[in-house]
Amino acid sequence: MASPPFVVFGYGSLIFKPPPHVKSQVSGFLKGYVRRFAQKSHDHRGTPENPGRVVTLIHKEDWDRFSASDAFPDEDTYMLMPDHPAGVAYTIDPLYEAEVRDYLDYREKDGYTMETLDIYTIENGTEKIIIHDCYVGRPDNPSFIGSELLDVLAERIWQSVGPSGRNKDYLYQLADWVRKLAPASHDSHLFALEVSNLIIHIGRND
Repeated sequence: MASPPFVVFGYGSLIFKPPPHVKSQVSGFLKGYVRRFAQKSHDHRGTPENPGRVVTLIHKEDWDRFSASDAFPDEDTYMLMPDHPAGVAYTIDPLYEAEVRDYLDYREKDGYTMETLDIYTIENGTEKIIIHDCYVGRPDNPSFIGSELLDVLAERIWQSVGPSGRNKDYLYQLADWVRKLAPASHDSHLFALEVSNLIIHIGRND
């Protein structure tokens, strides 16, 4: 019997920088999860001395324990809605599965763990569950930071730079691509950070 295809779900940088050897892709959404800039980045969008911030998925019940500084603790239910997809599910060419797994394990090594989650998509007008592999930063990983005040988080993102580029570019690209997935998407946390960084940009003329 043939093994099931390797399908990985991207909800952060994998949206705008997909893995190699993608055979097909489909947008998807989750139920009961939120996406938050709650993970330090020491190796991509920051450095060990000055870590940036990147997103992770966390179940809403778990996030409630860490959301004291979250400006929108009970919003962003877009992840529960089929017309507001959270990301993209990529089916990898089976000839390159081992190569892509190694690539992703290295890319996501700063605190992320592979988990299997129920991802939903709409097929022929009907909601369908497709189980996907997904890299998440669990609350017990060393790089998890939880919630931060929005202005503090925005400043950190603004000034952080790592081997993969400026942290603010990660923020801007993610916001742009979420809108491309669904123009009606409403992501309070993501879009508020985008506005805050644009305000910093205007104020500092940088």
